[in-house]
Amino acid sequence: MLSPEIARKIRQIEISTRHLVMDSFAGEYHSVFKGQGMEFDEVRPYYPGDDVRRIDWNVTARTGSPFVRRYQEERESTVMLVVDASASGDFGTVGRFKRELAAELAAALSFAATSNNDRVGLLIFTDRVELLVPPRKGRKHVLRLIRDMLVFEPRGKGTDIPMALETINLVLKRQGIIFLISDFLADPDGYRRPLAITNRRHDVVALDVHDPLEREIADVGVLTLEDAETGEMTMVDTGSTAWREAFARQVIDHDNKKGQVLASLGVDSIKVATGTDYAAKLTAFFRLRAKRLSR
Repeated sequence: MLSPEIARKIRQIEISTRHLVMDSFAGEYHSVFKGQGMEFDEVRPYYPGDDVRRIDWNVTARTGSPFVRRYQEERESTVMLVVDASASGDFGTVGRFKRELAAELAAALSFAATSNNDRVGLLIFTDRVELLVPPRKGRKHVLRLIRDMLVFEPRGKGTDIPMALETINLVLKRQGIIFLISDFLADPDGYRRPLAITNRRHDVVALDVHDPLEREIADVGVLTLEDAETGEMTMVDTGSTAWREAFARQVIDHDNKKGQVLASLGVDSIKVATGTDYAAKLTAFFRLRAKRLSR
């Protein structure tokens, strides 16, 4: 039984994301993810200029006249939302936690996929597979996914992106679209190879969620910081210029390394902060990608 608060939250996300999809980027999503193959439609008589490789020799032999197979694009795709539910997601200083932002992003992408007649599935992971929901169609299924993302309590605290990707490769036999939603705080070298394998089989898009305070900590004196995933405690002096410069370098170095890994593998990525308009980010991404693919 859902609490009134969770039921209200699910309804709010449904209303906001469905309107967002229809008003902002449903068309862009459709143009970028057009389908993953071709399916047989019918045979028709051969006309000069037709590709001889499409001649249906069985029908041609039976009728005594050449016929070719006509194909149409397979509209239906399979979309998998691979969502990081590690403990670092329970953090946010601007409007929402990263975990809530991840749920809203996944909801928007689910409704976009549903409007495109695609099937949508969900994999929630930490340092283990927490929940796997097989791909299906329809509004009720999308609402189930939103509920799962909001109320599911993970057992693990850490992050194992390679394990999540390996699981996707095992369960998703046909080519699909993978939206990997994480804060990507793990070492990029650790997920480089499994991400390369997954991106060869599927179309992977990385959604990098973060909070502004993770990138720039204000001068508030001495703080005790706790790593949400490991529990390790560290005391720092945020007023120290040397510490602030070292922290800034660490953030930049990690961002650069992560960006280099994604770019080298040809994985598109979208950076979304907790306090920003993610609708604008998604719309801009889909338009840019559609423009690139049309060249």
